Amino acid sequence: MIVKKTAPLILCLILPAIANAETKKHSFKSPCTSEIYKEASGDNLWIYRFDTAKGSSSPKPAVVFFFGGGWTGGSVAQFEQHARYLAERGMATFVADYRVKSRQNTEPNACVADGKSAVRWLRKNAKKLNIDPERIAAGGGSAGGHVAATTGICDGLDAPGEKDSGISSKANALLLFNPVYDNGPKGYGHSRAKKWFPAISPAHNISDDDPPTIVFLGSKDSLIPVSTAEKFDADLKAAGIQSELWIYDGQPHGFFNESKNQEAFLDTVIKTDEFLQSIKWIEGPADTKYLHTLLKTPLKK
Repeated sequence: MIVKKTAPLILCLILPAIANAETKKHSFKSPCTSEIYKEASGDNLWIYRFDTAKGSSSPKPAVVFFFGGGWTGGSVAQFEQHARYLAERGMATFVADYRVKSRQNTEPNACVADGKSAVRWLRKNAKKLNIDPERIAAGGGSAGGHVAATTGICDGLDAPGEKDSGISSKANALLLFNPVYDNGPKGYGHSRAKKWFPAISPAHNISDDDPPTIVFLGSKDSLIPVSTAEKFDADLKAAGIQSELWIYDGQPHGFFNESKNQEAFLDTVIKTDEFLQSIKWIEGPADTKYLHTLLKTPLKK
């Protein structure tokens, strides 16, 4: 596997509720706790925390992950391994459900509104959750990467009547796995997102208050061209934002999932760890021994 890095540079309308909403509470193995962070479209949206005794008693940096699925479907369990690993490294880690077309008959604007609600919920409850409200990251893959990116880059897009709208929903760091973050006429999903374009497209809203960002992409991704990722990386740096871009040679969309490529899964998690070290959210070397215990099958030779 060949990995190309673009080195980091530090310069300074919700649709009506439907009758058959289908988001159900997921059953994760312990240690895991869950709460409803939002009610929308006649459904409860759950957020799940994976935590350990690692780290100090001081408020922890936090991360919330959003699953991929083209704004249409997907499983809240997609980033369970990432969340458990970063919890072991001393972070407060969460995965959040959000509305999608197959379950609530919603469109991309609802996905984005829910992502912002999840970050806002974490910040509102920071004291109870023992997290640092100034160190909340958003992560995700594909459409979940889009949801995460909007929380850090795109202003507005909150649901009408959003509770606690005076509390910021802006993420302080972004961990993005083949994100569909260009929703312009030549980007992914424009036909579904154009009603809210350009406000809903992270690539069209970069500014100097955006958070440090790391992006992983396969060179053979059929949805996101390498040129799109390279431009996004360059635009962040031009705005003075810390940015890392890692291109994995020959890899397709979704390559970072363990079920598709164990080596890529391990490598992207370790690079995520190193990125979080670079912004001083976690300390010490990556815990590769623990990471290997999270593999669902033994590492293929």
